[in-house]
Amino acid sequence: MDTHFYAVIMAGGGGTRLWPLSRRSTPKQLLKIFGDKTLFRIAIDRLKGLFAFDHIYVVTVKEQIAKLREEAPELPLQNYLIEPMPKGTASVVGMAATYLQKIDPDAVMAVLTADHIIKNVPYFQNLLVEAKTAAKKGFLVTLGIEPTFPATGYGYIEAGEKICELNAYKVRRFKEKPDLDTAKEYLNSGSYYWNSGMFIWSVTAILDEFSKQMPELYGKLKLIQTRIQKNHQIGGITDIWKTIQPQTIDYGIMEGASNVAVMPVQGLGWDDVGSWDSLFKILEADQEGNIQLAHYVVNVDSTDIFIQSTDDEKMIAVVGLKDLVIVDHENTLLICKRGEAQKIRQVIRKIKEKGLNNYL
Repeated sequence: MDTHFYAVIMAGGGGTRLWPLSRRSTPKQLLKIFGDKTLFRIAIDRLKGLFAFDHIYVVTVKEQIAKLREEAPELPLQNYLIEPMPKGTASVVGMAATYLQKIDPDAVMAVLTADHIIKNVPYFQNLLVEAKTAAKKGFLVTLGIEPTFPATGYGYIEAGEKICELNAYKVRRFKEKPDLDTAKEYLNSGSYYWNSGMFIWSVTAILDEFSKQMPELYGKLKLIQTRIQKNHQIGGITDIWKTIQPQTIDYGIMEGASNVAVMPVQGLGWDDVGSWDSLFKILEADQEGNIQLAHYVVNVDSTDIFIQSTDDEKMIAVVGLKDLVIVDHENTLLICKRGEAQKIRQVIRKIKEKGLNNYL
């Protein structure tokens, strides 16, 4: 194992797009959607053999540490970096990078998430090793998933010229989630890739970009770095953190950097478990296109339905329905038209406006 190679897993989000199954008490990374393991445990397991456990770091919020540690007791306590409050992925990545720079100035970090499904794990590990080689040459590397259909739910990366001796291309630009016609153009061009949100870079290279592009945040990160104690734990940083302006790593750094490389990926078996709609691509459906994750279901002439219930005693009957998501969980019931699951964020906002926080 490369002693200068580290994995950083972002696992602090609430996963509101999988509401009502994903709640404050059980955020998305702690859900068992694919068998008997949580998404977080799956994310840890696919790093085995490539990273020692003390080289795997998790950025999360204080409220989730106890449950995450139950899932991965092998990770040392100091490897959980606490985000005092949500400020976007730029600050999360910056904190992890400045922490790693303090303990290992030669560190290369792979920024990963806890809500991806990757079926071809050996290939994934090989990609990270290849990306590390590019990162050591000073590139900010991102994994670009070769699109298989004109997806409108992903951001895209436009690849430019090939980088000599590397399985990578210079990035021309990042593109936001497109409409359907634009997504079809991207697919047909052959030079666009889905933005996987997975990055590999040296801490030196990424912090240099922070100093250039986000100097105010960089100054606060360096102040945070002074609070890393001899036992590698970070002292209180809430006073600094609350002054940070929220921003994503894509907007804040990647779109303005000149040394960005994309590694094309095909056959990884990758999916972002971003919404209920995404599960139609990941989980196996029956001959009528239905996915049933409930103990008792009676289906009469219904097709392309997703049904989930956490109540093993409840009977769910569907008659003459098509293209729906139905989720029954505790004190909530979600019925959503397939293709509209992205609007669940609007549901969450309305629940908050009504002060019905016991449903969140």
